[in-house]
Amino acid sequence: MAQQPIELKATARPRAGKGAARQARREGKVPAVIYGNGETPLTIVLDYNDLWKQVIKGHFTSTVLDVDVDGTKNRVIPRDLQVDPVKDQPIHVDFMRIGKDGRIRVEVPVRFINDQLSPGLKRGGVLNIVRHDIEVICPYDHIPLYFEIDLTGLEIGRSIHISAVTLPKDAELTIKDRDFTIATIAGAVKQEEEVPTAAAAATPAEGAAAAPAAGDKGAAAAKGGAAPAAAKGAAAPAAKAAAPAAKKK
Repeated sequence: MAQQPIELKATARPRAGKGAARQARREGKVPAVIYGNGETPLTIVLDYNDLWKQVIKGHFTSTVLDVDVDGTKNRVIPRDLQVDPVKDQPIHVDFMRIGKDGRIRVEVPVRFINDQLSPGLKRGGVLNIVRHDIEVICPYDHIPLYFEIDLTGLEIGRSIHISAVTLPKDAELTIKDRDFTIATIAGAVKQEEEVPTAAAAATPAEGAAAAPAAGDKGAAAAKGGAAPAAAKGAAAPAAKAAAPAAKKK
């Protein structure tokens, strides 16, 4: 199902630059530019509320628009939407004119259906989405709203490749050299078993037992220190006893 262009009102912005853009925002407008197709870039301003209504619908950058600039319509597609990093509100838009051949490069979202009919998912598997969008080149007036992928009958370990997707006859992939993966059915991740409380409680006991062992070692060291002293004391009388024996010779 192809989408129809949506009309959006705009006003020419005579001045460019950051100062003019800030002034437009203070007036409740959003600065924008229309470029491409070999024509001079056109700076414009859009009504914030009108623009926001289109943004919140989703897939804004793959939506064809007819931007009416003071009575002159420009068929365009949004190429970049800048948002405020704090307020998350649109602050600037880049629109690209659609050429005479009408073919454009666009990312089409992927939608999965019949997840309840997948044995792998019913057994606790997880749908691991590798690509949420697929980039194609197609006529601007035949942009698919989405690519639908049926999960019926898929088991754990199965992969879904682009070859399983039926493209419109007037659309072509931008990636043509491989059958790339879109999603897989992965097995559920098993959580590690918790350490039993009794085993955890045993750890401090072992640590406590180590302290007396250190004390015993110190006591042993003390005993070891007394032993050499006793040996020296015993060696002294032995030497004295040996001295008279030497004189008799």
